[in-house]
Amino acid sequence: MGSLIPDRQPLHDSIPPLILGTATFNTQYVPNPFELPALSIVSRALDLGVRAFDTSPYYGPSELILGDALAHPSVTRKYPRPSYFLVTKAGRIAGDVFDYSPGWVRASVLRSLERLHTSYLDLVYMHDVEFVSPSEVLAAVQELRRLRIEGIVRYVGISGYPVDTLCTLAEMVHRETSEPLDAVLSYSHYTVQNTTLGAEAMLRFERAGVDVVLNASMLGMGLLTTRGADAGPLAKWHPSPEGLRKACQDLVPVAVAAGEKLEVVAIRWALDNWARVGAGRGGRTPKFPIGDRVGVSVMGISTVAELEETCRVFNSVMEGLESETTDIEQMKRRQWSVDRRRKIQEVVEKMWAVLGRWKDYSWSSPDPGFVNARNPTEAAKSPLSVNVDELPVLSV
Repeated sequence: MGSLIPDRQPLHDSIPPLILGTATFNTQYVPNPFELPALSIVSRALDLGVRAFDTSPYYGPSELILGDALAHPSVTRKYPRPSYFLVTKAGRIAGDVFDYSPGWVRASVLRSLERLHTSYLDLVYMHDVEFVSPSEVLAAVQELRRLRIEGIVRYVGISGYPVDTLCTLAEMVHRETSEPLDAVLSYSHYTVQNTTLGAEAMLRFERAGVDVVLNASMLGMGLLTTRGADAGPLAKWHPSPEGLRKACQDLVPVAVAAGEKLEVVAIRWALDNWARVGAGRGGRTPKFPIGDRVGVSVMGISTVAELEETCRVFNSVMEGLESETTDIEQMKRRQWSVDRRRKIQEVVEKMWAVLGRWKDYSWSSPDPGFVNARNPTEAAKSPLSVNVDELPVLSV
């Protein structure tokens, strides 16, 4: 199995700068994810140069939908498995159910291999690490590293919401194992609304030896959209308080007054700024002058049109970062991107004034009083005692 895995170079040498997130292939975001044009989205993403996909067992049927799309003959004929980077997670089963035991982690990863029709995973995170104890995180990371030795997993990371917790756990893993994490994924913390994943946090990750820090949920899981978090399926589960939701909706007229859409402003600002702020812990892109790396972003979409717009914005952002050129057309595109950056920044500064006290606000995760509903005896199963077929398929 391991013989099919590409050579294990440092993560920053192999991870693409833009990753397609498939949390949207789930009932949390759409009424029926099986009706999404997943094959068209995945095929078009690959054709547009997107070479990485992020999913999780916690995202309901996301792994199944993504796996079937990637395994479709129309995709495999053009894009063999080593041509793209595949990311999933382990440990979170449901909203209040977590199992970080080595047995469960192993079984979950093996199930992901089946669902995604692959013999190896490029990167696996322990999912939403703030909900369990540091000792559970450490045991789970060590199990992922054993799977790495077996040739099943290439890189190991953690994901979650509170930035301080992510920093502390990255430091703990480095201290206790003398080996740093390959990756840390933070979500909703480098956005127009919240820039907590900034210089101070990045310095802590650097000192903890983390190779790549990824920024996800640039729209705050739907907060920074015209329809907002109170519309559609999001209203049932979004963890933000009412005041923050209202403040984010107050940004819509600010965007409109500037001739923009809130989504476009939020995506472009986050992609552009994270490409530079996250460069020190980013992916390698030698043609750009910001060191030789660029911040890695994860963007969730649910339509081909959203995908194409995101890629158009991302490519424009990249053009604005490229080195000086003597090519007239490239110079024009680069100047347009620079001018666009300036306008977007002006709009965002007006949005910050509107946000007021909600700027850089982070909600509690987990909520006070949270209790893991996982039965302790189930969580204590050995690696050989968990049957892959027994793992639940959940829509959350």
